[in-house]
Amino acid sequence: MGEIKLPRHMFLWSMSVIYMFAFASLYVQIPGLYGNEGILPARWQMRYLGKSLLEQLKDSPTLLWLGPQLALDTQQGMELICLLGATLAFGAVVLEPLRSSLVFFSLWVLYRSVYQVGQVFLYFQWDSLLLEAGFLAILVAPLNLLWQSPAKHHDATTFWLVRWLLFRLMFASGVVKLTSRCPTWWGLTALTYHYETQCIPSPLAWYAHQLPVWFQKLSIVGTFIIEIPVPFLFFAPIRRLRIFAFYVQVLLQVLIILTGNYNFFNLLTIILCFSLLDDDHVNFWLRRGKKTKEKSGYQAAISWTAFIIELGVYGLFFYWTALYFGMEINWEKKSVFSKTEFTYHQFNSFLKMVTFPSIWLGMLSLAWEVVTAMYKCACIQGFFWKLWATVQWAIFATAAAGMFAISLVPYTYIEYDSHGNLWPELHKAYSAVDRYHLVGSYGLFRRMTGVGGRPEVVIEGSIDKNTWTEIEFMYKPGNVSGPQPIVAPHQPRLDWQMWFAALGPHTQSPWFPSLAYRLLQGKKDVINLIQVDESQYPFRQQPPTFIRALLYKYWFTDAQENGWFSQQWWRRRYVEEFFPTVHLGDPFLDGLLTQYGLKDKGLTRRNSDATVPWLLRLVREHIHTMSGPLVLWSLFSAGATICLLKTLFSLTPKESKSVPSKPNSGKPKETAPPSSKKDHVQKKEEVLSPGHKEEEKVQDLDNNPK
Repeated sequence: MGEIKLPRHMFLWSMSVIYMFAFASLYVQIPGLYGNEGILPARWQMRYLGKSLLEQLKDSPTLLWLGPQLALDTQQGMELICLLGATLAFGAVVLEPLRSSLVFFSLWVLYRSVYQVGQVFLYFQWDSLLLEAGFLAILVAPLNLLWQSPAKHHDATTFWLVRWLLFRLMFASGVVKLTSRCPTWWGLTALTYHYETQCIPSPLAWYAHQLPVWFQKLSIVGTFIIEIPVPFLFFAPIRRLRIFAFYVQVLLQVLIILTGNYNFFNLLTIILCFSLLDDDHVNFWLRRGKKTKEKSGYQAAISWTAFIIELGVYGLFFYWTALYFGMEINWEKKSVFSKTEFTYHQFNSFLKMVTFPSIWLGMLSLAWEVVTAMYKCACIQGFFWKLWATVQWAIFATAAAGMFAISLVPYTYIEYDSHGNLWPELHKAYSAVDRYHLVGSYGLFRRMTGVGGRPEVVIEGSIDKNTWTEIEFMYKPGNVSGPQPIVAPHQPRLDWQMWFAALGPHTQSPWFPSLAYRLLQGKKDVINLIQVDESQYPFRQQPPTFIRALLYKYWFTDAQENGWFSQQWWRRRYVEEFFPTVHLGDPFLDGLLTQYGLKDKGLTRRNSDATVPWLLRLVREHIHTMSGPLVLWSLFSAGATICLLKTLFSLTPKESKSVPSKPNSGKPKETAPPSSKKDHVQKKEEVLSPGHKEEEKVQDLDNNPK
């Protein structure tokens, strides 16, 4: 791996953008989700038991304990944290000196604070991934205090941790699809259900669903190859293999982005892929590549050997794919036949065989980075600077080794025997820091849901209990003729939980009775989660007297029925009642609220007239009518525009300092003060053409008395 200054810069800038998206997306949803009259009020998570501040922070590490000192309740404290996080992240986007370890530490602490009280609406794998990647950004970023610090020799060591996180994420995501024994993954039919059963499909998901079955199966084979064997190339000693791994990983994430709305998760995964790049490849993108030099015989031999090894690796990939997935080309039907040619026990044996070697591979790769950084420190001139660089190297090498060690515990969750054979001290170290979410376990799309049709909960309201009106959400499927939205990078967390709620009975979603209760009360903050535009909410004049929820099965319409540009996106069928008809004061509803601890607990605190609460209310008044995607893209557009203008101004050539000649007014000209010989030569070189410069150099040599 060559120098990593540019990929590291790209990683830190992109992490600032992701933090900005995450904080802004959560901010617009706080009143409805966690407000005093929201679905799950966050103030119920803050139990003031008379303990000291340090004890409270130890029991529940969140900055919300400081809210009362600023005359803020829990909701306002969350809003302040999200506003501070979004503002600080925006500043890091537009100002490079703010992309420092102190700023990223602040962002991590702020997001960790809201995650502590986020409950079910923040318990997603990408929230854990953001916390882990954000903590690694603290180690990767420079320590800028009053000036911008230069690159350090240990940067490659800490940046390697990002590559290890990417490996764990992708490899585990591929493995769990097969260890779950899901018949759709083993039968290579998962994508025939995925596009219509994912949480919030994109407009292209309907078209992807119409692709032939053989292509869907081939796509799953490609997914398995990209997620299981390709991640081992992240640590390959041949640079071009790592570049190849980068492009195939990005390709997978881009295809997911095009067909589904997964907020900032896929963008964050692409950002982790930057750890596979180096300055030379980024300069290749920027058309600033170095001039190729003639290679010596030894270098040419190494280059050809590496090229042959690359061809061998690609050949093995094709051979294993054809062998283990029974690939056959049908030239008559112009299709590719594929099926899994291995059993669960064979795959489990393979997993046992590679889990510990993958750990040793990671240890060797990290050791190489550590030794390389140590060698660079030893080459520094001057005893003091060499000592200072060595001290920094020792600190960050120890930190990298510690992060790698504790990450082995969640990584080995994919294989039971390997997890049990880890050194017991690693389990103790992991347990000590688990509450801070420094490392996590991952495994996406473990089982495919909605095989018999996409389950969807439809909420209906009524005034007289005879005429029922469907309450349509902004983002999740409901109206069969409604177009699919583009939501990412915003995550409508209520819509996501509605998708999970449809997978089981309402008793598995304790928050749902609270949603029905708030809709019966007509709470605007909760209604704002469903429809920002009040004209689209059917009960804007009067809250419904009765609420019920029905379970439907949804399917994408077929292209043969309606054409490729159909206005009918869905077809649906009623299944059963999901939540019975309830009203305010209903014993059944009151019993559920009491059982789940969701009953209103006393009066809420009056709004304070202090400066900070007043400013928070002022900001909320200007934001509450804007949708989440609009807020996020407005922030990103402003930040990207500022960065673009800064880049354009930095590329603008400096204006000439010469003063234009004035017409002769009859007055004697003032002579300029004599300039130094160096300035005279520099100005002369700016005027002369390249050919004249060479002639001038020759004349200077001839006139030189020496």
